[in-house]
Formats: sequence, C-alpha cells, structure tokens
Amino acid sequence: MESEATNKSRVVMVESGESWDFYISQATAQTRPIAVHFTASWCMPSVAMNPIFEDLAAAHPDILFLTVDVDAVKEAAAKMEVKAMPTFVLVKDSAQVDKIVGANPEEIRKRIDSFVQSIPANIAQSL
Repeated sequence: MESEATNKSRVVMVESGESWDFYISQATAQTRPIAVHFTASWCMPSVAMNPIFEDLAAAHPDILFLTVDVDAVKEAAAKMEVKAMPTFVLVKDSAQVDKIVGANPEEIRKRIDSFVQSIPANIAQSL
C-alpha cells in the first residue's frame, strides 16, 4: 500500500465559481503563476491528461496547478472562454498568457517549461 505522502496530489480541484475566484485572487496576491486544466469526466482525452498534469505539478512546485471540471464550474470555463476539452490555460497576474487546446503532452510540457522560464527568479525562489 502506498503511503499518503506519495498519494498527495499537487493539483487542486476547483469545486465552485467562488473557489475559482479565491484561488485566482490568492495566487495573484502572491504573484504566483497558475496552470489550469479544464476537463470533463466524459472526455477521455481530458482524463488521459490527468497523470501528465500531475507530473508537471510535481515538477513545478512554484506554479499553482488547478483542475476545473467544465460541467461543475461553468463560470470559470466561461470566463476563460473554454470551448473544447482538454484546454490548458496559463495565467500570470490574473491574466491569461497562454492557452493550449487538445491532449498533446509534449506541447503542454514545452509550454509550461517556457512559462516557468518567464517567471522572474526572485519570485520563483520566494514561493
């Protein structure tokens, strides 16, 4: 049996419009960048991307990783103009800086790595 520590996810599930607003405003106040996976339980490509998103979250602790089920939190999907799943949105200072539509693990990794490089070193070290 796996220990609880290895089972702990670094990806936060957004449960409501209120929690979406809370996480965005908290991260913005901390100048913490955000990566969001907009998903749907019925969308197999989205579900297939979950472990990749988890791996990225473990590799980049300086980024807040959020998962939003578009059927449960329609407000967040509408605010970010999500039209297809999976959609990945990168947010910095409460503004969208990148959007990737589709299940392309290599492209997601490349964009998140690039996103990390764009974060000033002093911010990354303070997180």
